[in-house]
Amino acid sequence: MKNATIVAPQPEAVEAGAEVLERGGNAIDAALACAFVQGVVDPQMAGIGGFGSMHVYMPRKGVHEVLEFYARAPLKATPDMWLDKIKHQSRDGFGYVLDGNISDIGYLAVCTPGSLKGYETALKDYGTFDWGDLIKPAVRLAREGFMIRNHMHWYWAKDQSADGFANTIDKLRFSDTGRRVYFHEDGSLKNVGELLFNKDMADTLERIARSGGSDIFYHGELAEEIAADFKSNGGLIDQEDLARYELSRMVPVWGEYRGNRIATSPPPGSGFPMLELLHIMEEFDVGSMQHSSAEHVRILFEAMKRMTIDKDAHMGDPTYVDVPYEKLLSREHAQAHALAIKAGEIASVDRLERSQRDTTHISVIDKDGNAAAMTHTLGSPSGAITAGLGFMYNGTMSRFNPVPGKPGSIAPGKRRPSSAAPTIVFKDGKPSIVIGAPGGSYIAPAVAQCLMNMIDFDMSVLEAVSAPRIVGVSNTIDICNRIRHSVESDLQAQGYKVARSPQTYAFAAVHAIKIEGGVSKGAADPQRDGMAISVA
Repeated sequence: MKNATIVAPQPEAVEAGAEVLERGGNAIDAALACAFVQGVVDPQMAGIGGFGSMHVYMPRKGVHEVLEFYARAPLKATPDMWLDKIKHQSRDGFGYVLDGNISDIGYLAVCTPGSLKGYETALKDYGTFDWGDLIKPAVRLAREGFMIRNHMHWYWAKDQSADGFANTIDKLRFSDTGRRVYFHEDGSLKNVGELLFNKDMADTLERIARSGGSDIFYHGELAEEIAADFKSNGGLIDQEDLARYELSRMVPVWGEYRGNRIATSPPPGSGFPMLELLHIMEEFDVGSMQHSSAEHVRILFEAMKRMTIDKDAHMGDPTYVDVPYEKLLSREHAQAHALAIKAGEIASVDRLERSQRDTTHISVIDKDGNAAAMTHTLGSPSGAITAGLGFMYNGTMSRFNPVPGKPGSIAPGKRRPSSAAPTIVFKDGKPSIVIGAPGGSYIAPAVAQCLMNMIDFDMSVLEAVSAPRIVGVSNTIDICNRIRHSVESDLQAQGYKVARSPQTYAFAAVHAIKIEGGVSKGAADPQRDGMAISVA
């Protein structure tokens, strides 16, 4: 490799990772420095109150695995705990709305966080830097302040009432810390361009840095403070939940697309639905189509619906349910779906009917060819912040199915299905693409489309992440505002329901690196505020 590259949605975080690369750190060191900063400068998207997974490839060490640090349901949770409170499921299938939003905002919304355990394990197993050294940039930004960016403020102010979920601004107001950190004294929300300070978060990160690892959070004084806060506020998480938290280490799931071998996250991650979509689309001559034409959009939509139906029927924590992803990824299964599409059959996605979600991502490759694709998140923010600690907890209980007996149903200690699909593509046995995205149930369709853009349409990495996208995770074709109105009219004439997003760049936010001739180039999705930095 002639250079190293890191890309993520937050410039401050990318810069922290790039500085680690410049100082001789490897891809994993850079990803972790970036991740800690993301928890400070995009605190409703990720942080130590969240969870995620890291896809790691280190050829000289013979390492290729997915480190899973997903959130776990509280040990006191039960499958039927909210059966009488169900209202409906979100149209994109990402969550369930309950009476009073009790699974979405507040302490009952929180699952046991895994991020800090994941960061520590990744550093010990794959990294080279000092724990405290990696945390320093995050501490400095939390204490000295950073500028509020456009996407961050957009997300804070976004009206999510149409989905039935609590608005983020109400989650920011939920705690004393939130009202102090995110609002002016007169109660108005801080604006784009203003500085945001979080002294409590800086203090907490410094305590973690001095402790040398994650034990302080899962077994030590932070665990005691967290458990006491949850007890006093009616939450379910206690010291036993934290002490018994375990992560997992898995081999990637593999697929193939037009001669490219693709490695991605196994269940409960959403790598296999992304691969299934690619396998279906390989049955069509995608490269001969006009990109974003009615034909292209229709075939993509029908393939996405079939992927979604299979995901809804089978996705869950494989410790608790059988997820037959080998069958779903078989060529026979893909061919059957493709034949139905070619025959004009229209699939239907059934949900508890009566979007963009809250995650972030890092893609990085270093000069030794080590690669990391890391997607981490709060699932959605809960609004809950323990006084004096500064960080917000995840709001992941709303992502479990409140109906017992389903693959994604609630169970004590269970991991909820994740939409993350951190992916590495191999050509001739070497990494050619490192890719992933935030964006909830839109991740798999967005990542697959960007891969097709590079492989079928021979786009550069910047063209690929910037090209118009669609999603089809319901019975409505969601299109970005750069799909032509004539295409929309054509699809409607064929009987399809089409929803146009007001966003120019919509549906997940893909951050990717493409490697050609030993040179890596990265691209940040224009939808968010990020950037790519290459280091010679």
